[in-house]
Amino acid sequence: MTVVKKKGIAGDNRFLIITGLSGSGKTVVSHFLEDLGYYCVDNLPAKLIPNFIDLWVKREVEIEKVALVVDMREPGFLHDFPRVFTDIRTKIPVKLIFLDASDETLVKRFSESRRPHPLFPRKSVLEAIRLERKRLETIKAMADDVIDTSGMTINQLRDLLLKKLWPRPRKKIQITIITFGYKYGLPLEADLIFDTRFLANPFYIDRFRNKTGKSPEVKKYVLNSPETQDFFEEMSRFILFLLPKFIQEGKSYLTIGIGCTGGKHRSVVIGEELRNFLKKRNYDIKIIHRDLRR
Repeated sequence: MTVVKKKGIAGDNRFLIITGLSGSGKTVVSHFLEDLGYYCVDNLPAKLIPNFIDLWVKREVEIEKVALVVDMREPGFLHDFPRVFTDIRTKIPVKLIFLDASDETLVKRFSESRRPHPLFPRKSVLEAIRLERKRLETIKAMADDVIDTSGMTINQLRDLLLKKLWPRPRKKIQITIITFGYKYGLPLEADLIFDTRFLANPFYIDRFRNKTGKSPEVKKYVLNSPETQDFFEEMSRFILFLLPKFIQEGKSYLTIGIGCTGGKHRSVVIGEELRNFLKKRNYDIKIIHRDLRR
């Protein structure tokens, strides 16, 4: 695994252009950036990039972050892109990332996929790789950063890009809490599910039956129980243990289900409490009370 550092790519990374050799990982990087909130466009002709940038700068398209994947699939790429890139980088802080890999690595990847080289299908894979590498030399020299993906796993490539784009550690995961009632079925999208049906049920107390977990009285009743306090402490500790692991593995979204019998009392109280707990720790979080109005 080799990283060739050039100018570096920290700073304003709202507009990225990804290019490089076929098989070097451009699709993987595009998917990763999409998970991070980038609007990704694959194979946009070089001549259209200035028009796209004009729309983006004028806010005529509601897009905050952009990543363009460009390469030799476009017939005029080698001729048009160097001129276009030189021009547009005088207008916006665009960053060019070039993905590279050794001949041996690329041959192995094409062999494993059992596909010919997409640009030169009539040549041997090795000949095609070398020809593409030679033709891309000028564009590689223009890049802000060159990343050699030889020997990298997908997760290693993701981690490297995170460190390069955002040198400071960031909690990059979107958390959704879904409260639900078991009587209506499990939320199929949930990654983790916690069952609160063993906690004291406000439904059996007349003054609470027609209220929900959003009621201050119901909330106080549920949270004041020592059993609830012990449960919440263990659950929150477990979640805090898992979150860095999920982030390290490149997971961008996490859905936590919290259920009780009807989805109106205990699960709502615990879900709201968990949201506040994680929000205080700067996690990006939202909550859905699926069965609150049933």
